[in-house]
Amino acid sequence: MHKNYEQRLFNVDNVYFMEVWLFIFSILIFVAVLSGKVSYRYGTPALLLFLLVGMTWGNIGYIWGEIQHASEATYHKANIFATIALAIILFSGGIGTKFSSIKPVLFPGVLMATLGVLVTALLSGIFIFFITPHMGHSTPLVIALLIAACMASTDSASVFSILRTKKQGLKDGLRPMLELESGSNDPMAYLMVVMITAIATGGADGSIDWYDIMMKFLTQMIFGAVFGFVIGRLAVRFINNVSMNNESLYSVLLVAFGIFSYAFTALIQGNGYLAIYITGLVIGNAKLNHKITMTTFLDSFMWLLQIALFIVLGTFVDIKEIFKPEVYCTALATAAFSIFVARPVATLLSLAPFRNFSFKSRLYTSWVGLRGAVPIVFVFYTIENGVEDTTFIFTVVFICTLCSLIVQGTTVSSMADWLKLSEKEPESTFSITTLSDAIRSGFTEIEVNEKLLLNGDTLASISLPKNTLAFVVSRYDEYIVPNGTTKLQVGDKLLLVSNNTTELREKARELGVENIFNVE
Repeated sequence: MHKNYEQRLFNVDNVYFMEVWLFIFSILIFVAVLSGKVSYRYGTPALLLFLLVGMTWGNIGYIWGEIQHASEATYHKANIFATIALAIILFSGGIGTKFSSIKPVLFPGVLMATLGVLVTALLSGIFIFFITPHMGHSTPLVIALLIAACMASTDSASVFSILRTKKQGLKDGLRPMLELESGSNDPMAYLMVVMITAIATGGADGSIDWYDIMMKFLTQMIFGAVFGFVIGRLAVRFINNVSMNNESLYSVLLVAFGIFSYAFTALIQGNGYLAIYITGLVIGNAKLNHKITMTTFLDSFMWLLQIALFIVLGTFVDIKEIFKPEVYCTALATAAFSIFVARPVATLLSLAPFRNFSFKSRLYTSWVGLRGAVPIVFVFYTIENGVEDTTFIFTVVFICTLCSLIVQGTTVSSMADWLKLSEKEPESTFSITTLSDAIRSGFTEIEVNEKLLLNGDTLASISLPKNTLAFVVSRYDEYIVPNGTTKLQVGDKLLLVSNNTTELREKARELGVENIFNVE
């Protein structure tokens, strides 16, 4: 582990210190975004390149040979940022998941998120325990299980990013199940990490209260699910009923509800990760005012956090540790075992009760066991709680994550094609956001008056210019999609779209309409 070589590069007392680091951060973000563009073309997961950008920056100090170990405060700050970033990523993932699509795969998804994680961790942990003595680094069973627990869950950031960016369509309802699993399996892995960390740091004498541990597990899962749902419903009701003059504040309000869901649930000993995912799921599947504005903002914010998170995690990698034979041999063997043995066995056991999944579907599910930021963040927890040999743990987990992103992440689409599970994802020709940008100048709002209704009170009786269409009628708090027979009332607001807004405004003025607005 290393850090603080920046003292050689920059003097903290320098008046330009903050500006220099902001400049560097903006350049790193710029490089990461461009690398993501390149990665899509060549099939490389963007998150892998973000991680490598951070690792490159974090190891520049070797030019001066002055890289030092990171302080506990540095890990603590990184852990706080990583926790917030992961929570928002899960929140965004929940909002983007349609309940109608996950409902048919709810039970298999939940089993994969619980039993699948447990089996993966146990098998991988036992393998690490037996393999490390042959690699020159004997590892106690509790530490081996801890390494495996850190890597047991699939990473929501990686799965959401790769499947949605590539617009990967899959048969047998596999995509919603994989997204459901990745979004809801972190609580199980996190609880295992907490339990094994407690054993590793003081419970090895057999004094662990297993009943207390099981009750804690049930409490965390139940509180996470219940309060996630309740806060989601409250968020929908509040957002739909509150009136704010600045529409941008609705997006801030949405993020606030997400963070509140995580923090409140964690404070009452529930699982915050599960809570914020379910809160997002509830909000994303409800009728919500200003939904397009809020989800567009949240998606952009999520990508910024995702890029920053992977860059930050990459900076903690000590490249000198990576090239130690006992480290990379253990990591490569563990990664291979996890990908080709532990994950497939866990998948087959978890999906055994469900006959509607073909063998190819089960095989593909086992392949999309992508690791990402979550395992590295879990290692931060072990570091903060005083687990021994964390340098070894961190480096092994990091290499396994890289292997997963390289081997599995780059072959998500090709594996689906090879197994004949790929299908073209239907795409809408029109997008509300792009459509509104393209024809925004053509939208005009007018208010219906008595003179406008002299020839009749139906929409068809109103004399409108050619190539003008009535889009929506607003009457009090009700919105009506009109046709020619729709009856209008004085005070109704008409949203019109026209190829010639100038002619439309002139015609409206002739009819005595006073309130005419260009809709932005």
